[in-house]
Amino acid sequence: MTLKEIIAGGINPALALLPAKMDTASARIMLLAIGLQESRFLHRRQVGGPARGFWQFEQSGGVRGVLTHSASRDFANAVCAARGVEPVTAAVYPALETDDVLAAAFARLLLWTDAGRLPSAGDAQGAWILYTRTWRPGKPHPQTWSAVYVQAVAEVNP
Repeated sequence: MTLKEIIAGGINPALALLPAKMDTASARIMLLAIGLQESRFLHRRQVGGPARGFWQFEQSGGVRGVLTHSASRDFANAVCAARGVEPVTAAVYPALETDDVLAAAFARLLLWTDAGRLPSAGDAQGAWILYTRTWRPGKPHPQTWSAVYVQAVAEVNP
């Protein structure tokens, strides 16, 4: 899937379901960079692992976190209602594999749960720190981050 396709088919509709203040260039850059880092927008099911969706959410990690965190819970419930998914981990987790809008919304909401500000465009190091703090990747690959981050910035700020 191209970045333009994921923006049009996943990110734009997801952000339309959330408050306007969540739709910023910095948020879009993070969504693209994390999706590229996690799945390259090729794999909706983790290769050799349990994660689902382009942003690679695990049932007991990100899915549960977004559904229960005080900053995201109400928004997650509204997104689930709009997407016709029961707002429980057992329903959201498998739906992430087939619903890119739900997956993008949950990715944005996971970023929303972080108390820090989103890094400004071009702050690859700040973006890496935020990504590792919120996604907590089991096997982080810092050597690929710079390239995917630059690609995300170029797509959002051509």
